[in-house]
Amino acid sequence: MNYAYLHPRDEIALTLSRIYRYKMTTTSGGNLSIIDENGDLWITPSRVDKGTLTPADIVCVKKDGTVVGPHKPSSEYPFHRAIYDVRPDIKAIVHAHPMALVAFSISKKVPDTKLIPQTYRWNGQVGFAPYGIPGSEDLGQKIAVKFADGFDSVILESHGVCCGGKTLQDAFQRFETLELCCKTEIKASLLGEPKFLSEQQLQLESKSDVRLETFEYDPGMMSITEKELRNKICHFVERGYRQRLLAGSTGTFSARIGADSFLITPRPLDRYSVLPEEIVMIRKGKREAGKSPSHAVLSHQAIYDAHPDVQAIINACPLNALAFSVCHKEIDTRTLPECYIFLREVGLLPFETTFNDYAAMTAQLSLRHPAAVLCNNGVMVVGRDLLSAFDQLEVLECSAEAILNSLPIGGHVPMSKQVIDDICKAFNLPE
Repeated sequence: MNYAYLHPRDEIALTLSRIYRYKMTTTSGGNLSIIDENGDLWITPSRVDKGTLTPADIVCVKKDGTVVGPHKPSSEYPFHRAIYDVRPDIKAIVHAHPMALVAFSISKKVPDTKLIPQTYRWNGQVGFAPYGIPGSEDLGQKIAVKFADGFDSVILESHGVCCGGKTLQDAFQRFETLELCCKTEIKASLLGEPKFLSEQQLQLESKSDVRLETFEYDPGMMSITEKELRNKICHFVERGYRQRLLAGSTGTFSARIGADSFLITPRPLDRYSVLPEEIVMIRKGKREAGKSPSHAVLSHQAIYDAHPDVQAIINACPLNALAFSVCHKEIDTRTLPECYIFLREVGLLPFETTFNDYAAMTAQLSLRHPAAVLCNNGVMVVGRDLLSAFDQLEVLECSAEAILNSLPIGGHVPMSKQVIDDICKAFNLPE
C-alpha cells in the first residue's frame, strides 16, 4: 500500500485500527497526528472509542488554532504541537500504551534497542521523559525537550511511549519495533540474560546493502507459476503479520521459480499489506530493474544454490522464538511429536553467519533440518513450498512459546530418547 496517496484522516484511522487490533492500546488510550504541508494538524479526537474510529472522526486543528471536525481534539494535543514546534523534520506522531512499553515506563527504564538490527535501525537510542500530568503544557514541554535532544522515540514516565517520524508510517514502524524490543527483552529474561549486538555487528548489518546488477523485466511475459507464487508470497506475508509472526518491518519471504531464479520480498516493505507487483524477481544473480530486494537476498540465493530441493525460505522474528535468539539458545524440539517430526533438531547460528558464512548456513539448513535460530536475528526456515515453510515457522514459534510458558511451573520435560526413536520409526524419519 502506498500511504502517500491517503488523506491524513484516512491514514490516521487506518493506522490506529492496526494499533488497537493488535492490543497496543485501549479503547480510550493513545493518539496519533499528522501535520500537513499547510501547517494544519490532523489528530485523533478526545473521548471516541478507538475500536470504532472512522476517518470522519479525525479532527483538524488549523494553523491559526481553529478546530474543524465533529469532536474535540485529543487532550494530548499540547505535546503533539510542542514536538512539531521543536522538530520541524517530524511530520507525524504516534502515542499509545502498549503493555511491554508501559512495563518499562512504570519501571522508569529505557529498553536497549540493540537486541536485533531492526529495533536499533528504527529507534537508535531511546529517550525518557519525566512524569507530567496528561494533557498539560508541562508534559508537552518535558517531551519536547527530549525530541529537541534528537530522540525520535521517548518513553514517558508512567504514561507509555511517543514516537515521531517523517511520515505516520515511519513513526508507526518505530512504535511497533520498540514494542517488539520490549516484549522480547521481557520474554528473554525468563530464559536467561539477553545479549545485545556490538557496534561491530551493527556495522556489519548496516553495510549489508546488496548492489545486484539489474535486468529488464517484462511483466507481460509472466508465467502462470510466477503469478501464483507472487500472490502466495503476499498472502503468507500478510498472514504472518496477522498471526504476529512478523512485525511491519521484519521478515523476508522467498520462493523458487526455477533452477536459476526466485522471487523475494522487497525493501522497504510494510508487511501489513503487500502487492504482487512489489515482489522482486532474482534471475541468474541479477535483480528485477527498479526494485530493491531484501537485505537477506544473498543468503537466500546461497541456500537455493546449495539445496535444489528447497523451494521456499522465510526469515522472521516471532516474539517467543526471538527470545531464544537474543539469549543465544537453541529451541528444544523434543516437546511434542509434531514439533520433532516437522523440525527435527533446530540449530543455532552466530549473528554473522547470514552475512558472511554461507557455507555454515547451508550446512545447517536443509529440508531434513529445516529451521535454525539466528543469534540476535530471529529464525530462518526452509521448505518444500511456501505452505510447508510457513507451517514450520508456526510450529517453531508455538514450541518456543510452550517452553517459555512452562518455565514458571517448573520447565518442560523433553521427550525421552525411546519416545524419539519410536517417532522416527513410526514416521520413517531418517537418522
